[in-house]
Order: sequence, then C-alpha cells, then structure tokens
Amino acid sequence: MAPSTPDDSSPRRAPVYFLGIGGPNFMEDTQHPAYAQLAAVGREITAKVQPKAVVVFSAHWQGGPNKILVNAAEHTDLIYDFYGFPPHYYEYEYPNRGSGAVAEAVVAKLAGAGIEVERVKRGLDHGVWAGFLVAFDPKKNPLKVPIVQVSLFDNEDPDRHYRVGQALESLRDEGILIIAAGLAVHNLRDYLATLATGETKPYAYSFDEALREAATAEPEVRQEKLAALLRRSDARKAHPSVEHLLPMHIGAGAAGSDVGEQLWTFPEGSLSWAQYRFGRVAA
Repeated sequence: MAPSTPDDSSPRRAPVYFLGIGGPNFMEDTQHPAYAQLAAVGREITAKVQPKAVVVFSAHWQGGPNKILVNAAEHTDLIYDFYGFPPHYYEYEYPNRGSGAVAEAVVAKLAGAGIEVERVKRGLDHGVWAGFLVAFDPKKNPLKVPIVQVSLFDNEDPDRHYRVGQALESLRDEGILIIAAGLAVHNLRDYLATLATGETKPYAYSFDEALREAATAEPEVRQEKLAALLRRSDARKAHPSVEHLLPMHIGAGAAGSDVGEQLWTFPEGSLSWAQYRFGRVAA
C-alpha cells in the first residue's frame, strides 16, 4: 500500500505570538528599531503562517473581574482610546473585519472550560490597530483575514489568564493565529523622565531578562515561572499595573507544549519591546 500523503488543504497548526506594540506615536516613528522588527514579524505571518483568522488580546481591553468579553461584531470601527495627540491621529484608518463564526468558536471554548464569557460588539482599540498598521500595512502587507479581539479579565491573576490561553489552544489546529499584544516592560510614570535623560532604567533590563527566562522555559514549568514574575522586587517598577504583561500569560497558555522563543528585544527607557513566538512556522 502506498504511504498516505498529507492533505495540503488541511490547516497547519498556527503559532502564537507576543508582540510589543507601542502607543499611537509608534505608528509614525519609522526609524525606531521596533518598527522594522514588527513589520518583519507581520511579513512572516502573512507569508509563512498564512492564518485563516486572527484572535488578538490587547492590553487596552479588560472585561469583568470574572468575565471575558469577545467582540462578535462583523464590522468594526476603530476606537481612538488616547488623548492629547495631534488631530490627524484621530483620522487614522485600519481596514478590518470581524467574524461571527470565529467569535462563536472562542465563546464555546471559553465556556467549555468553565470561564464566564459574554459576546459584545465594539471597535478595535489602539492596542491592536496601532501595531497592526505597522505589522500589516494595508498597502504593503495586508492581513486579509478576520480579526476577533478578546478582552483580558479585569484582574491581575496570572494563572486565570494562563487558563484563558489554554482554553483556546485548539484554535491553532484550525489555522487560527493567536496574538497577544502588550509590552515586556511598561512604566509610563517614568517615561517622560527617561526621554529627558536618555537613561534606560535598570528594571527594564532585569525584568526583560526575567521574562525571557520564564517565557522560554520548558512548558511544564512555564506557568509557574511566569506567575512568579509578579512577585519579583522589580515587578511593580517594570509594570506599575500589569495589563501590558498579562497578554503574555494568555499567549503562553495557548502555546501548549510548544517552547517559547524570544525573537527580539530592545529595553529602552522605561519600556521593553520584546517579541516572542511559540511554535514553528514553515521554512
């Protein structure tokens, strides 16, 4: 009997990404080192991963303390959830569409794992679209697949966020890409001071390295190592509030048995722009 051959029409298991996505001004900072790196990851996703859809978590959307929200809108506007920027920042557009079917799959998997979940209709916040404009430039590298945004919990429990990722891992076998958008280090309280001095805070280096060690650990110890980050002495300096870190916990939960890889990092001032991938991409 001839050996069976793989069905090329079946979806490949999609990887998971944690992407450092900055504020609105990042969209125009084309000389920033993270700009080119994010654009390169975007090209990797469109050319090699070729997902059927994207499920994305942003640091800028919290649900309830015990509830995850899922954007079930088929057509989504942009949310300009930032203040004090020049007027043209509020005129940016990012063409996108949602997917009721993918949203329902997310709802079913979360509910099946005992996680309280609710369907809502909203736009994409800048924690998604500002970075996606760089990664998936509509003219140079369009994404062309549905985007479904899912909230964080409105709590700081790393293990509960990890379980959200675990509940959604099987989406990857359907060719659905999970992107966790945040920042490895995010302290806006110190940001203006570091701009004035050019100093990179010691915690930007130390926490960035600790996150690398935890995120790239063997899967059986990864959850505990990531949870332990919040107990570090530099944790509240690196993250006065942890919403920019929690997407990493979700992404790592969705990684399953895949080991994490740090693709790139760049501690700067009171921030770090690290990028991670869990899982392989086609050669």
